[in-house]
Amino acid sequence: FHKRGVSLGDDLFVDLVRPESILNLKDIIDRMVRSGYERECLQVYSSVRRDALIECLTILGVEKMSIEEVQKVEWKSLDEKMKHWVQAVKAVVGVLLSGEKRLCDSLFGEFYDLKDTCFNETAKACVMMLLNFGEAVAICKRSPEKLFRILDMYEALRDALPDLEEMVLDALVITEAKGVLKGLGEAVKGTFAEFENCIRHETSRKPVITGDVHPLPRYVMNYLKLLVDYSDAMDSLLEISEEALYHFKNDLGGEVSQLEDLSPLGRQILLLMSELEHNLEEKSKLYEDIALQQVFLMNNLYYLVRKVKDSDLKDVLREKWIRKRSVKVRQYSTGYLRVSWSKALSCLKDEGIGGSSNSASKMALKERFKNFNACFEEIYRVQTGWKVPDEQLREEMRISISERVIPAYRSFVGRFSCQLEGRHSSKYIKYSPEDLETFLLDLFEGSPAVLHHIKRKSS
Repeated sequence: FHKRGVSLGDDLFVDLVRPESILNLKDIIDRMVRSGYERECLQVYSSVRRDALIECLTILGVEKMSIEEVQKVEWKSLDEKMKHWVQAVKAVVGVLLSGEKRLCDSLFGEFYDLKDTCFNETAKACVMMLLNFGEAVAICKRSPEKLFRILDMYEALRDALPDLEEMVLDALVITEAKGVLKGLGEAVKGTFAEFENCIRHETSRKPVITGDVHPLPRYVMNYLKLLVDYSDAMDSLLEISEEALYHFKNDLGGEVSQLEDLSPLGRQILLLMSELEHNLEEKSKLYEDIALQQVFLMNNLYYLVRKVKDSDLKDVLREKWIRKRSVKVRQYSTGYLRVSWSKALSCLKDEGIGGSSNSASKMALKERFKNFNACFEEIYRVQTGWKVPDEQLREEMRISISERVIPAYRSFVGRFSCQLEGRHSSKYIKYSPEDLETFLLDLFEGSPAVLHHIKRKSS
């Protein structure tokens, strides 16, 4: 991804010839025209000034290239050329041509027809050289990484066109400029559609083994955060078809009505986010462990919510979208707790042991502690290798687990530990509640623990 270029100041101008030469040039022009050498004057002047402007383009990093040559350039090099082109359009229209116009006005004075003709002939080659490159880019192969640079080109030409129309009176040049602008706009739409297709059809089958945030949402959110900077251009270019609305209607559910309230770019982003969420749900099915499925979905949706809240995307998708996904994050967290800890917590129930500590069956009690220890150790062994990358979310998860497990375990041990008193009691009551609290701090760090270290850590 790239940073957008700076704008040229409105008060920026350059002297295209030495000021002391102006009077001599005016005198030469006046004598040639009055002597009947108007055509020769036009040819010589426009030729010299045309070459000067082409040289300026070269200095600005724009070179003369055919469409075939442009299409063969590798992306890294093409990206640099596109960046130079954007700055060149701003410099040529905002500085060089306006300066050239002032120079023509100053030199030709009362020769109005000659003045306009000289300027048009001078400017034509320079402008067409820029437009030829723009046209070549507009018909290049679509790929998502090109979108932002094409948008830079589109905006630069769009913003320059009114001034260009005012200065250049050659209808063919202006028609060509409008055609290139339209072509760049089509390239923007086609490239964005290619990006949407990449997300829609991204079907990698390799899961992130820790349940961490998948590379896909990281890529998409960085892309969309940049895209919002171009909302004016995108809103003017994008349209949403009835077919697209129908395609996403089931996925969006109650959010279909929200489309009416959004800008064209906002609608596309909402639909794209729906595609991304669906893609992530499909990727979660690659995990055999249902609890890890929940952790993966929780991590990824939380990441999307945080990225939207911390960027201008929040103004696009609105608070309703954020609230709905925040609820789903909590649902995934609750789903994890239920799937992952239900078996361990079932070992801490009174059923099957007796109504009171005195009537408890020692054999059943030993079995309960053994089962709980085995469940907890397996969870610890596996889930220390899982990862919740966001520190706040990771802490909330640990607190939720602690609030469910520790009071239940402390109560169970308090009620029944006296039935297992003796030199073998530590074989069954291996951990204190404080030990479990300590072990829970290791969960979701993404570094699998060694099982035989678990008891040593509590001593």
